[in-house]
Amino acid sequence: TAGVKKDIEKLYEAVPQLVNVFKIKEKIGEGTFSSVYLATAQLQAGYEEKMALKHLIPTSHPLRIAAELQCLTVAGGQDNVMGVKYCFRKNDHVVIVMPYLEHESFLDILNSLSFEEVREYMFNLFKALRRIHHFGIVHRDVKPSNFLYNRQLKKYALVDFGLAQGTPDTKIELLKTAHSEDQQGSCLQTNPIVTLGNGLSVSVTAPKQIAQQSALKAADRRSSSLSKVQMKQGRGGKEDSVHHSVQRSVFGERNFNVYSSTYQENSSTKLIKQPKMIDVSSRKLVTKKKIISTKTVSNGAARKAASGCPLNVLCDCYATDRVCSVCLSRRQQVAPRAGTPGFRAPEVLTKCPTQTTAIDMWSAGIIFLSLLSGRYPFFKASDDLTALAQIMTVRGSRETIQAARTFGKSVVCTQVVPAQNLRALCEKLRGTNSSCKRSQGEGPSRSDNNTALSFATDKPCAPETLGKQIQHLESSQEGDGALEMKAADMKGWDQVPDEAYDLLDKLLDLNPATRITAKEALLHPFFKDIRL
Repeated sequence: TAGVKKDIEKLYEAVPQLVNVFKIKEKIGEGTFSSVYLATAQLQAGYEEKMALKHLIPTSHPLRIAAELQCLTVAGGQDNVMGVKYCFRKNDHVVIVMPYLEHESFLDILNSLSFEEVREYMFNLFKALRRIHHFGIVHRDVKPSNFLYNRQLKKYALVDFGLAQGTPDTKIELLKTAHSEDQQGSCLQTNPIVTLGNGLSVSVTAPKQIAQQSALKAADRRSSSLSKVQMKQGRGGKEDSVHHSVQRSVFGERNFNVYSSTYQENSSTKLIKQPKMIDVSSRKLVTKKKIISTKTVSNGAARKAASGCPLNVLCDCYATDRVCSVCLSRRQQVAPRAGTPGFRAPEVLTKCPTQTTAIDMWSAGIIFLSLLSGRYPFFKASDDLTALAQIMTVRGSRETIQAARTFGKSVVCTQVVPAQNLRALCEKLRGTNSSCKRSQGEGPSRSDNNTALSFATDKPCAPETLGKQIQHLESSQEGDGALEMKAADMKGWDQVPDEAYDLLDKLLDLNPATRITAKEALLHPFFKDIRL
């Protein structure tokens, strides 16, 4: 297109060294912090070689750029981790040149992959994660688009270390001093309390210091952000613009049974209406907050009043579903939260300050969940607490609360949501449950009883009593256009072993301290006949 041609011309102007070496063909990717181009390099041997040129945005911190390069040079080039060929710089423009791996779109192939291909895919992903974790690199953004897959050649590559962080004992020197850019993420600010239909609400607090932003400022920012996100989706955002045969996500924006944002002022509740957007009739967010004074005050006055509250003052809202003025006056909790919505681990969503390589294993588990269920993205939420509530509907509210305690967080949920049987859930979503009746744990009935949020169908789900959403999943599958697989086309999906769901359970362990590692995953019985 004309826009892409203009971008290529600007890149040549910004980094003129590229002109004599590369012929840039097209733009093949674009993210928050970079753009990627396909180019050919004229080699001395006389033949052309395809390369991927990653142009980092000029505002990227030099230390972070250097850290990304060091990750590629030290850990890259083997075990399915992308390496680096060259690097060019002119002023504040940096271009990293990497080998080009032609790859398939995850959405395009999701429903055509055989079970054996899924097994090989996950094995090779764990090889890459074992490699980077050995060097003390936390990738932070593990997702299908960052794990390139050439189906025909059976080649894989873990890419994009732009958000990478180091463990305390990292072998990447620059990661020890690199400053995190996690606050630049596009996800909305975490709400202190989110109510999810029929009285179910979730809140997260830190036991020693409950930190929340000013009520007035947060509400203004959140309302504005929600409007922008909804308008973007309504106009046909990146997700909506791609039409594939793959099923819609299990948790979609249009299917949230959530109620509108509210303030609590002078013991009376005022509704703040959300802008009317496409497909938001059944999706509204709720937060309850008390303002600092009973009088109407400006943002500046509120901040001034808040600053006068000593940190050692005890609050009276701990482990409740409300936030008091004492907590509103305290500083925002600070913790890394860089990553992609839908793939963030519970410890990231609850702002746990100590995050390890376990967050990458959770993300790998979400990928595995999509592969087993045939649904991508599986989770889709506009804020962290809604994302946590969605996780609860699969892994259980009690289990989530108990795990959060282990890393110093108190999660309050007003209703008990039982954990799902992973096999029964995935088979039902994929449409293979009629062909494969085996179950584990408490059996299929466990997955048929309760869930807090609606599953995706072509028609928006009306709010129903909590615990009845998942019962009609089979009929909704038909409405979604899903057909039962024929026996000849099962591709091994009628013989998924229990080991697959055991591995998935260990990957989606809510406690990061006990979550399976990449090294352990490669030794799991699920991969018993695949050579390391």
